[in-house]
Formats: sequence, C-alpha cells, structure tokens
Amino acid sequence: MVLERFRVDGKVAIVTGAGRGIGAASALALAEAGANLVLAARTKEQLDGVADQVRAYGGKALVIPTDVDVDGSLEALVNATVEEFGGIDIVVNNAGGSAPRPFMQTSKGYIERSFHFNVLTAFELSKAAVPHMLERGNGSIVNISSAIGRLRDRGFVAYGTAKGALTHMTRLMAADLAPKIRVNGIAVGSIATSALETVLTDDGLRNAMIEGTPLKRLGEADDIAIGVLYLASDAGSFITGKLIEIDGGLEEANLAMGLPDL
Repeated sequence: MVLERFRVDGKVAIVTGAGRGIGAASALALAEAGANLVLAARTKEQLDGVADQVRAYGGKALVIPTDVDVDGSLEALVNATVEEFGGIDIVVNNAGGSAPRPFMQTSKGYIERSFHFNVLTAFELSKAAVPHMLERGNGSIVNISSAIGRLRDRGFVAYGTAKGALTHMTRLMAADLAPKIRVNGIAVGSIATSALETVLTDDGLRNAMIEGTPLKRLGEADDIAIGVLYLASDAGSFITGKLIEIDGGLEEANLAMGLPDL
C-alpha cells in the first residue's frame, strides 16, 4: 500500500528543461510511476530521446520545444497540454540557471535576466496551469531551486539571489493555492549533470567538490527525480510550502570560486 502512493497513473505532468539532466530524470521517474508527460525545452532532439523513453514505460509523451524566457511560450505550452490531454495535474518548474560571475562584473541586467529565468518563468507557468489543475480538483507544483539559495559564496549574487527568491516564492504560492494545490520545492546540491561539466572534466575540481560534500559524492539526477516523484505523488500529500534539501548534507559551499578580495 505504501508504494502505491507513489503511483501517478494517468496524471498529466509538464516538465520544463526536460531534455537532459534533472528535468529528463524527473520526467522519466514520473513516467515510470504511470504519468503522461509534456516535455518542454529548447532542443527538440533531446526531447525526442526522452519521449522515446517515456513511451517505453507505457506513457504518452508530448514534445513541445519551448524557450521559457520568450513571452507567451508558457501560455502556449499550457494550451497545447490541455488540448492534447484535457488537463494538468503536475508541473515541475525545472528550467533555470545562471553562470557565476564576480560582483563587479555583475550588471543590473544580468540579475534581471537571472531573476526572469529562474523565478518569473516558474510563476508564469504555474499561474497558467492552476485553473486547469482546479478543474481536476487538485494538483502539485514542484519548483527546482538550489542550495545556493540559502548558502553563500562569492560569484553567486545573481543566481543565488534568484534561487533564494524561488525558494520563498514556493512558500508563498503554497499559502495562496492551499488546500487544493500543493506547492513544494527541492534545494538541489551538486549534481553530476552537464551543468557541472567544467567540474566533472577536471579531476582536481571534482575531487575538491566531493571532499567538500559531507556524503563524499556528487549527486545523481535520479536523486532529485526521486524527490520530485515524492512531492508530486500522493506519497507527499501532507506536504506543502516546503523545500526538501537534496544536497549531500551541505551547510556551506563545497567548491570555492577562488575569487580574490577586491
């Protein structure tokens, strides 16, 4: 009975950034548990590969190449989902990111772009999806945040501030949308995906990051996907407004950027 609560049979889930890494792993975890997937990212070829794996699990997959930063793209994503599947049950706001940048090289515009990519896109997609979730009676939104949203390190004033905002927006959205729609998030640590390519291809950097992580390893995309499934399914039905920290036990940054004093 307990494992049955992780099933999402017949549910319709939208996952952004679904072409690779955490997004792809999350989509496949939901598909393995019975969901039908709407896969959104910029690169169609990557989405097609994930869609093939979704179908291998027996689920339906709709590929919608999407740049979440483009005005109107998220409303179009929701409309296409409803047209194809008749409704929405789960939204995973995974698309996001911003490269580290020294403080004096960080412009107002860079912070604005980081905020838009990491925060406003999650807000816009969620807002567009909520009416359709309410038509189904309930729903679940999962926002993918980052450990740097609560930790500190040099070079992250744009990205860390944006993820900190996403983290708190998750709590505030949960208050607005309870009791019918649950909103939770995951504060992600260092995950071995293409986003960490520079670290993964440098033995010194990789070993330093591993050594700085209490569990002495980098995370895998599936570590996050399991958390997404928990929060999206009935297994997490008594959780809303919470951030699960899936980060290997981090309480401080695990790889210094090496930026000098000004």
